[in-house]
Amino acid sequence: MPKPRARRFADAARELLRDTLFDAASELLEQRSWSETRMADIAKAAGVSRQTLYKEFGSRQGFAQAYILREADRFLTGVHKAVAEHEDDPRAALAAAAEVFLTTAAEEPLIMAIVRGDAGDGLLSYVTNQAGPVLGYATQRLGEILGEIWPDVPEYSVGLIAENMVRLAISHAASSTAPAKEVADGMAELFGPYLEQVVGTASA
Repeated sequence: MPKPRARRFADAARELLRDTLFDAASELLEQRSWSETRMADIAKAAGVSRQTLYKEFGSRQGFAQAYILREADRFLTGVHKAVAEHEDDPRAALAAAAEVFLTTAAEEPLIMAIVRGDAGDGLLSYVTNQAGPVLGYATQRLGEILGEIWPDVPEYSVGLIAENMVRLAISHAASSTAPAKEVADGMAELFGPYLEQVVGTASA
């Protein structure tokens, strides 16, 4: 049953508000650290009141979590596209996915501040803890992406690849020692043979 027009308008208005606030935070974080960024600064940059910001997100940590999930969804959309473009080459698909993940995550200042440990506010668990929004959500989404591209591969296998790929990608994002493409190629060299095996077995 379609939503009533008033409800659709309210949902669209809320989404616009949240995107405006997230975009304002992104612009501020290009100039300063997260620890130096106040909620009042974000509200002012977005053109809304501080009370509006707190009403929507409840707290500074609530805002940070929602912001991180928005950005994670954005770069996982890129991961999905990268995997789909290499359906016939599982190893290349993993390399492309890892490169997109690492490159896009490195461009997000709050996520990088968190994984490097300089964001404060106890936000590190949001990225590195399995129950946190980034690790948990990214693992789930990558598993869904792999399962969609190769539907005959067992759920256990795509889950195994997804969790370990994401954990390793986050580790490299936190302390990278090489360019994203080089790291991504190495990850594909590690996980690619297993994915090729299970894809080939499922297709046989």
